[in-house]
Amino acid sequence: MGSAVKLRTNFSAGELRRLARNSKDVRQSSRLLSIAAVLDGMSRADAARIGGMDRQTLRDWVHRFNTAGPDGLVDQWAPGPASRLSHEQQAELAALVEKGPDRAVDGVVRWRRIDLKKAIKDRFGIDYDARYVGKLLHKLGFSHMSVRPRHPAQDAHIIEEFKKNWPRTLKAHLCDLPPRTKVEIWFQDEARIGQKNGIVRQWARRGTRPRQPADQRYKSAYLFGAICPARGTGAALALPFADTEAMQLHINEISRHVEKGAHAVLVMDRAGWHTTANLSIPDNITPIFLPSRAPELNPVENVWQYMRQNWLSNRVFDSYDDIIDAACDAWQKLLADSETITSIGMRQWAHVGQTP
Repeated sequence: MGSAVKLRTNFSAGELRRLARNSKDVRQSSRLLSIAAVLDGMSRADAARIGGMDRQTLRDWVHRFNTAGPDGLVDQWAPGPASRLSHEQQAELAALVEKGPDRAVDGVVRWRRIDLKKAIKDRFGIDYDARYVGKLLHKLGFSHMSVRPRHPAQDAHIIEEFKKNWPRTLKAHLCDLPPRTKVEIWFQDEARIGQKNGIVRQWARRGTRPRQPADQRYKSAYLFGAICPARGTGAALALPFADTEAMQLHINEISRHVEKGAHAVLVMDRAGWHTTANLSIPDNITPIFLPSRAPELNPVENVWQYMRQNWLSNRVFDSYDDIIDAACDAWQKLLADSETITSIGMRQWAHVGQTP
């Protein structure tokens, strides 16, 4: 058994602990603490456990410490071989991925690694393994993700103009308010929650495919929800139908949750029960309607996604009452986490000048 490697003596244990406290590198801090423990006379085995390593690994770090001091305890990753694609070729590949495949030319509706492997070979004469193509895409800043649905008739220009002109829209709608009235921005939407429920991804061991219940029955209810991101709060009702009567109940509920003395701008889509003249709008609410076919402007859509992924999917509801209970329970959990409401709901274009 070899003898313990002697430590350089120009650093005291106290100095190393001070360096560990001030280091922004967690691994360097743990190694400094292990070496400080050795200087205090602790056994190498016990000192290694302080840093979450074994004795041999501590011995390796002691050698690096003796050579380079505390800076030698920072991970130094080898850069690896230079990419076979030049910077210009990498930029061309990134543009190709962002543009997407031409179905008539490439024969597919989305890029797979094997398709890009062929494209890289055809364009640049480099034959990568398909698995490495995935690593290359990550290096170029791409991730493999689900796409957001978009209505085929959506006009992106109208959406950008709506965001750009929001301050003027707000000013025009609120011109009759008394000076210095506090304005709250609220977003509203409805979600159908029912027995024909969704299934979301979950962690599982490689090579397995976990199962979750998938009900085929059709009982459902509607959760009318609205959030005020700046305050981290909301107002909701679980109702049997989505119609004018239900909307009136919800808008009255929102009115009760607006701060006393404040005025709420209620942003919502153009569903028939939102735009009907049969609604009686409370005095402390002004509705503003989003452009048609622009659900991404409404953060309540993201709230529904968050609630389904965390509390409503992968479940079976035996009755209508179970659906109502689950919807109400999920909304109460959301209200208990005001930071999440703010994080999901804040939109820079809509909250100019507002701080949560």
